[in-house]
Amino acid sequence: MQINLLQVTSFLTLLPPTLLLFRREIKKDFLFGVVVFFSLCGALLWVYVQQAAGWNTSLSAALWLTISASLIIYIIITTVTKDGWRLLPFLFPYLILLGIFAIIWDQVSEQHILSHIPMAWISAHIIVSLATYGLLTLAALAGLAAMVQERAIKSKTRTRLTRQLPSVAVSEKLLVNLLIASAIILTIGLLTGIASLYLATGYFFAFNHKIILVVMVFAIVLCMLFMHFYTGIRGRAATRFVLLAYLFLTLAYPGVKFVTDVLLV
Repeated sequence: MQINLLQVTSFLTLLPPTLLLFRREIKKDFLFGVVVFFSLCGALLWVYVQQAAGWNTSLSAALWLTISASLIIYIIITTVTKDGWRLLPFLFPYLILLGIFAIIWDQVSEQHILSHIPMAWISAHIIVSLATYGLLTLAALAGLAAMVQERAIKSKTRTRLTRQLPSVAVSEKLLVNLLIASAIILTIGLLTGIASLYLATGYFFAFNHKIILVVMVFAIVLCMLFMHFYTGIRGRAATRFVLLAYLFLTLAYPGVKFVTDVLLV
């Protein structure tokens, strides 16, 4: 397997933020901002190289786009919230795992986009899809943080991890806000997806795995938000809803691409 050194270099930029977890006191300071921004620049550099000659639709490219989208949304969260940055202990190990998979499957050939679909529609749909996936990724991590903190409270034990993660209240508030943003962006994504499908086939809907899974994600997110505001659902029950939505979205986006580009080749 040939390994691109630039891709490995971009991958290595994901490692420094994890080293912050070994500081005596994890905090959002100048060093934190530098290493996180450094990671984003590394990821975006490789995305630019992959996409410079036109849309690269390979599995590796999809994973790097996912990494970049998650980092952008994470940086926005750290800017507009007080403790959202504390999701770092969960986020960067996950991104490192995605980076490893992206390197492993870098040689998998891409499938070409249908040329008769306007590139503007395709670009808009891809951007919206990535934003949705990034938002749900952070929402799932916020839900996991809430679960870990709840378990620590019940067992009356505090660990290094629980001291680094946001509190239960902060995690749940972050989860709900991210779900609201996901619902809005996902609505736009469905509309752009319908438009792209209509331009490609002349039909507004098609019964395939990806579309069905995305519709299920949309239904789960709306159901979760409805139950939260009208029944007060939270904690583990809310987290299970979010994780289910994230699972279906993962199956719809990188999951379907893995099947079509790797297993069926």
